[in-house]
Amino acid sequence: MTNLTRRDAVALGSAILALGGAGRPALAQAPAEVKIMAPAAPGGGWDQTARVMQAVLTGERIVRSAQVTNVAGAGGTIGIAQFANGSRGDPAALMVSGFVMVGAILMNRAPVTLDQVTPIARLTGEWQALVVAQNSPIRSVQDLVNALKTDVTRVSWGGGSAGGVDHITAAMFAGLAGADGSKVNYIAHSGGGEALAAILSGRVTVGVGGGSEFEQHVKARRMRWLGLTAPRGTQGLAGPTLAEQGVALELQNWRSIFAAPGITAEQRTALGQVVERMAKSKAWADQLAAKGWQDTYLGGAEFEAFLKAEIQRVSGVLRDLGLVRA
Repeated sequence: MTNLTRRDAVALGSAILALGGAGRPALAQAPAEVKIMAPAAPGGGWDQTARVMQAVLTGERIVRSAQVTNVAGAGGTIGIAQFANGSRGDPAALMVSGFVMVGAILMNRAPVTLDQVTPIARLTGEWQALVVAQNSPIRSVQDLVNALKTDVTRVSWGGGSAGGVDHITAAMFAGLAGADGSKVNYIAHSGGGEALAAILSGRVTVGVGGGSEFEQHVKARRMRWLGLTAPRGTQGLAGPTLAEQGVALELQNWRSIFAAPGITAEQRTALGQVVERMAKSKAWADQLAAKGWQDTYLGGAEFEAFLKAEIQRVSGVLRDLGLVRA
C-alpha cells in the first residue's frame, strides 16, 4: 500500500466500500472521500442537491468525507467544461447535473457536452413553480395569461440559465396562453439567490423555478404562488397546479449525478453502488420529503437510455420555440 498514490487509495477505498463489509461499519471497512461539483452558484437546486448528498453520504457513513464546490455560469456549461478537463480519470469526482444543463448545452453550443462525462444516476425530480412578489398586481394565472396576450414582451420572467427548464417553462406557458413563446422576455440568472432577489424586488414580473426554492418565501408572505407544473390532482403539493387553473402545462425538472471521464468500468461501478446506497437510505428519503423532491432514481443502462431520449426531446422543444437552430 505504501506505493499507492492518494488517488489510487481513494479508488480502492470506493471499490471496497461499494462491496460493503458483512456486519461491519462502512467507515471501518474502507474510508473514502468524494468531491461533488455543483455547476451553479449557491442557493439553487443543483447546490441544494450537492449539499444534501454531502450530508447523507457522510451522515450515513457511506463515505468518510464529501467536499462540495460551486462553479457558476452559463447553465452549468462552464462547470462541465472544468469538470471534464480537470477531473479526468479521478474516481472520487462527481458532478450534479440535470434538465437545465441539457438545454444550456444546446443553447450555448457548448464545446463540452454530457457525452464527455460518465453518467451514474438520475436522482430526483421537482415540479416547476410560477410565483410573483406578494405586492404584485398579477394575482392569478388568468392575470398572467391576460398580460401575455396583451404584450408578451412586457412580461419579464426571472429564473435560471437561458435554455434551462425555467426558460422552457416560461416559453411553454406563454405558448399555451396564446402568445408567441419564442418572444418571451426571459432574464437568466446564474444562481438561485440572484433570481430570488429579482423576484422579491419586483425587477421581474414573474418568477419561475423549483417549488422548493420558493416555499419558504411564500410561507413568509413575501411571494405568492400562481401554480405548479404538476398534473391535476397531484397529492402533497405546496400550492395549486396550473392544470387546475386551466393551463395544461406539466413539466418536471430532474437532477442527476455524473462521474469524471476516463475512469475504469470498476471505478464507475463502485461509484454507482455508493450513489445507489445513498439514494435508498432512509436519510435520503427524509431529505426528499422535507424538500418536496420526488424520488426518480434511475441507474446504470436505464439512466443512459433515459438521458439519450431526453436530450433528443429537449432539443426538439427548443427548436420548436426558436431558441436553437435546427
